[in-house]
Amino acid sequence: MKAKSKKQMNILVTCDPEIPVPPLAYGGIERIVDLLVRGLVERGHSVTLCANAASTVPCQLVPWKGKKSQHLPDVVRNTVTLTATVRKNRFDLVHSFSRLAYMSFILPTGIPKIMSYQREPSLAQIKKARLLAKNDSLIFTGCSDYITDQIVPFAPAFTVYNAAPFDKYSLQKVMAADAPLVFLGRVEEIKGTYEAIQVAQKTGRGLIIAGNIPVYAQAYFDTKVRPFLDQQIRYIGPVDDMQKNNLLRSAAALLMPIQWNEPFGIVMAEAMACGTPVIGMSKGAVPEVVEEGMTGFCCTGIDEMVASVGKLDNINRLKVRSRAAEKFSAQAMVENYVQLYNGVLKIKRKRKEYAQNAIPNSGKPIVASTPIAELDEKQNAEKK
Repeated sequence: MKAKSKKQMNILVTCDPEIPVPPLAYGGIERIVDLLVRGLVERGHSVTLCANAASTVPCQLVPWKGKKSQHLPDVVRNTVTLTATVRKNRFDLVHSFSRLAYMSFILPTGIPKIMSYQREPSLAQIKKARLLAKNDSLIFTGCSDYITDQIVPFAPAFTVYNAAPFDKYSLQKVMAADAPLVFLGRVEEIKGTYEAIQVAQKTGRGLIIAGNIPVYAQAYFDTKVRPFLDQQIRYIGPVDDMQKNNLLRSAAALLMPIQWNEPFGIVMAEAMACGTPVIGMSKGAVPEVVEEGMTGFCCTGIDEMVASVGKLDNINRLKVRSRAAEKFSAQAMVENYVQLYNGVLKIKRKRKEYAQNAIPNSGKPIVASTPIAELDEKQNAEKK
């Protein structure tokens, strides 16, 4: 049997049970988990994934028995599955992209646990989990500073940006003068489809709307989108990966006129992978993803978005792709997670060494008091 390298890790990753990894259609978190799992395996790490039974990943798959995240009996089934999987294997750490509740029975154990939030965090659950977790063995990540900053007051948390598979998106350096604007996403009020139409109308530019219409948003589509569809403004429905690449690379800009606080917005990274700049509202993580004047424009209203369309000629599409690849490529994301894993395991080793070498008066081992929250500061000091 080949000896395990010191740098190799045995990692358990979890994802919600509803959608396979990778997803066949829509599934932002599942795409992120797929990129992470494949990146870890390519680096030589041993990976086990708890996910939907139809998942097709290059690692060991443990199918969830519960099919729905919000169904209590299924939550119990999946909690039992996760607990049993951890007990049967010698994992170095558990990295969850699924419900925090699934880790309930392993929280009091010493195995390092990372909970990654891709949406608004439940602070009440975070507080409870921290009370149950042994020796700061639970830390959190957010997909943006917007998410992480909400967690930091209550628990150690770090930002790891999401990624797009840059190898699936092709750069188009020069655009036709009549290249259309694009809206790509769920067609519903919070995504700002109607606002994208307003930008197109005020600029006289063509607009292609792509994405699914949720059942609950059908009335929104019928009143705020359908009446404005014509030769200038078109709705083409959902698109697959190949269609998405062709759509984004041929666009003058991606419009993100969101009416809510977007946790990340993977479609922005996908557009940038094609060299396509983003014009978005300054809500949620948009100001973190879009570099003003370099990869796009952050706006406070429709008029600013309209004005930004007139500045698109100042954007270098080659630089859009290269700048985005530095932060949002799969390689960058996997590297950031691996660095976090190594940092967490290093803290665990130091605690163990301290406890083994200490001889307290009580005869009980001393637990090192260095909190994982100091991880960044320690790593930076060691680099210097």
